[in-house]
Amino acid sequence: MTGNHPILAGKRGSEQGFTYLGVLFTVALLGTQLALAGLVWSFAQERQKERELLFVGDQFRTAIARYYLNPNGPQKEYPKRLEDLVRDPRYTGTIRHLRKIYADPITGKIEWGLIKSPDGSILGVYSLSNKTPIKTGNFLPSDHLFENKPRYSDWKFIYAFGAPIG
Repeated sequence: MTGNHPILAGKRGSEQGFTYLGVLFTVALLGTQLALAGLVWSFAQERQKERELLFVGDQFRTAIARYYLNPNGPQKEYPKRLEDLVRDPRYTGTIRHLRKIYADPITGKIEWGLIKSPDGSILGVYSLSNKTPIKTGNFLPSDHLFENKPRYSDWKFIYAFGAPIG
């Protein structure tokens, strides 16, 4: 009998419409929250890559310094290739200044930009990424020249003779 009564039938239809709008609103709200979570996650990933770049770059800089300053070795010289940091060719045994050639955390590739001396020796490395860094200040003293640089490729990890290591 309730199905035939015109007032009760209209009331039930409006309740269903209100429920439908409530579900649509909830779905829209969840979608917005997921989008925001994705942005936060992406930002956190970029920050992590920056921290990794600073760590790996410092590993290269320290390895170049150790290669150059090796007290038991021949004359002081910079490496000719990055692979020389993994296995120093100046010795018959295996001398490692770096465990491996690390990938650039920003590009994901093992390819690095090289800063070379006039004789072709490697003084330092840098990322080949032209992305804009998130970090623009509050660097460690060894990286203070990175402040306000517009691209990751401007972060040069160079060992200059006399600079502290590590």
